Amino acid sequence: MNLRGPLNRPINVVVLGATGSIGQQTLDVIDRNPSRLRLFGLTEGRRSTRRQADYLVQGQAGDVDFDTQVEAMVTDPRCDIVVVAIPGARALAPTMAALTAGKEVALATKEVLVMAGDLVMRAAGERGIRPVDSEHSAIWQCLWGERRESVRRLIVTASGGPFWAHPDLDLDQVSVEQALNHPRWSMGPKITVDSATLMNKGLEVIEAHHLFAIPLDRVTVCVHPQSVVHSLVEFVDGSLKAQLGRPDMRLPISVALFYPERLPDAVPPTPIEELSGLEFYALDEERFPSVRLAREAAAAGQGRPAVLNAANEEAVGAFLAREIPFSGIVRTVEQALAAFPGGGDTLQDILEADRWAREYVRDKSGSLKTK
Repeated sequence: MNLRGPLNRPINVVVLGATGSIGQQTLDVIDRNPSRLRLFGLTEGRRSTRRQADYLVQGQAGDVDFDTQVEAMVTDPRCDIVVVAIPGARALAPTMAALTAGKEVALATKEVLVMAGDLVMRAAGERGIRPVDSEHSAIWQCLWGERRESVRRLIVTASGGPFWAHPDLDLDQVSVEQALNHPRWSMGPKITVDSATLMNKGLEVIEAHHLFAIPLDRVTVCVHPQSVVHSLVEFVDGSLKAQLGRPDMRLPISVALFYPERLPDAVPPTPIEELSGLEFYALDEERFPSVRLAREAAAAGQGRPAVLNAANEEAVGAFLAREIPFSGIVRTVEQALAAFPGGGDTLQDILEADRWAREYVRDKSGSLKTK
């Protein structure tokens, strides 16, 4: 749907997670386009954006009053599109509320589709979801005008994080500071650690599978250190289509907000001479097993993707609190998946799997801490 055409007014945008990196850059895109976009509502955590809007919801997901206000905001008839940039599993409920109310959703939070991809895509219906992740935005753009049966595979690119280029580094000895020193992107601590473990790519494989209805075994990952090619699509005739550009999240945000139009000068163009020396490498899944774990969890289903996601969130938190080593993050996720007794695929089943995994990891990391 082209929101601009039939409205004859600025698009009313809700930003969930306005104080985070994606939220701040979304506000920047809105500020730069006041005749096209209007900030209708936002959520803030501990920090304030000092913004004026019809809705300003402060607090944390899980608080009854906060959740009630967020649901009212994303289902308000005047709201046109909801940008979901709340980190982690907390984004699932407001995303489902917005989709059920028939809103366009621009999704930046991987965990929503990882946890409940089938349910979310069913709620989205034919209008689908507008991806904000640079990798999924790239695939989305490459698929415009293409038939799904013409797709052989999707290729998600990875920067490799801070450790891929150092194969001799002992991952047991990695410090929090080293893990947070990403070579290309400036992101929040959780997603930066996910980039270091490559778990973000595992989550993105699951996300791409749901967004584009492509089987899991036809979604692959390659390491591209320059982060210029954001993803590729390989077609059955042997051709490749790629989306390239600066590592600037304002571009995929603009693509999601203005689809099917393109916003002029959303970001500075990439000089063609800067495209020399692009490198691509196969991912070493023995050293970085996160992608394999994610694909296996998604294939098994029955709540396991929710376990994968929740166990990872808790394990990353334990690492950042210096309770477990860096290499213990993925090891803990694998142990949680092995211990999970299995569940169902209803929303309640998914939330119960999420709760179980968090309790499992907290108990495990707590026992390690007391040793």
